[in-house]
Amino acid sequence: MQQVPAVEIDGITLSQSLAVIQYIEETRPGPRLLPTDPKRRAQVRMICDLIASGIQPLQNLYVIQKIGAEKVQWAQHFIERGFQALEPILKETAGTYCVGDEISMADICLVPQVYNAERFKVDVGQYPTIRRLNQTLQEIEAFKVSHPSSQPDTPADLRA
Repeated sequence: MQQVPAVEIDGITLSQSLAVIQYIEETRPGPRLLPTDPKRRAQVRMICDLIASGIQPLQNLYVIQKIGAEKVQWAQHFIERGFQALEPILKETAGTYCVGDEISMADICLVPQVYNAERFKVDVGQYPTIRRLNQTLQEIEAFKVSHPSSQPDTPADLRA
C-alpha cells in the first residue's frame, strides 16, 4: 500500500504509526510510552485511537487528492470535529503532557496532528489544552528533530 510511515527494524518492515510506536515500546529499553497504571494506559490508547483512527485518516494525501478543490474545507471540518472531541478528554487527562506528567504515545500522536491542523489553517487557539500541550512538547529536543516539518523528505514549502 506504500504506507507512511514505514520503518525497517529488527529485520522487519512495519508501517502504521501505532504499530511502529508499540513495537518500539515493547522491544526497546528507556522511558515507557505507556503508563503502568491500567486506567492511564487506557486513556493514552483512547487518545491515540481518536487521533490515529478518527482524525488523521481523513487528511491522508490519497484522500485529500480525491476531494479536489474543496480539500482545505474538508480537512478543516474533520480536524475541527476531532479536536472538539479531543479537547475535553485532554482537559481531564492532561498534566504537563497528554496523560499526566510523563510523555506517552498520546503525545507522539498529538504533535503531528496539530501540525496538520496548522497546515490546513485550523485555528488551534480554539482548543487551549491542545495548544498548550503542543507548545510544551515542541520545546523538547526529540519532538523538534522528529517534527514533520524537519524531515529530509518534507517538501520545501512545508519545511520549518
